Amino acid sequence: MKALVVYESMWGNTRQVAEAVAEGLGGVPMVEVHDAAGTDLAELDLLVVGGPTHALSMTRPKTRHDALEQGATSGAEDRGIREWLAELPADLRAPVATFDTRAKQARHLPGSAAKSAGKELRKHHHGRVLASASFYVEGTEGPLSEGELTRARAWATDLAAHVVPAS
Repeated sequence: MKALVVYESMWGNTRQVAEAVAEGLGGVPMVEVHDAAGTDLAELDLLVVGGPTHALSMTRPKTRHDALEQGATSGAEDRGIREWLAELPADLRAPVATFDTRAKQARHLPGSAAKSAGKELRKHHHGRVLASASFYVEGTEGPLSEGELTRARAWATDLAAHVVPAS
């Protein structure tokens, strides 16, 4: 199976989840959203996209700026998953799965980056969003809640079992 994990991370928690997802998919490549421009998606059997939840949705330049002001150690103000998704081709062939990280105390709030990304994909690109998942962080900065990396690997393994390779 040809798969790719594209992620955005501000505090490193989403990167850890992306690594676990890539591992659960059999060790597929992963790329940080800043390095994903121009990535060839034509031959993929599965695209997985993940980012942190800010203000009940995908990050925006302002929320990324705020995170950096609060001491986030990675990420940038100018580009996140929201901007990358807006640039995807309308004829994206591969099915997509989305994930996010979000504060554990916001577990029961309705919005999430994964749901917002899925909505963007269905609205502008195609309706083949296979699954969305949220992984929980203790507070704003983390760490990830206990068991979340194991849950991310299992989620990815389950995804892989439902994807039929193109060739």
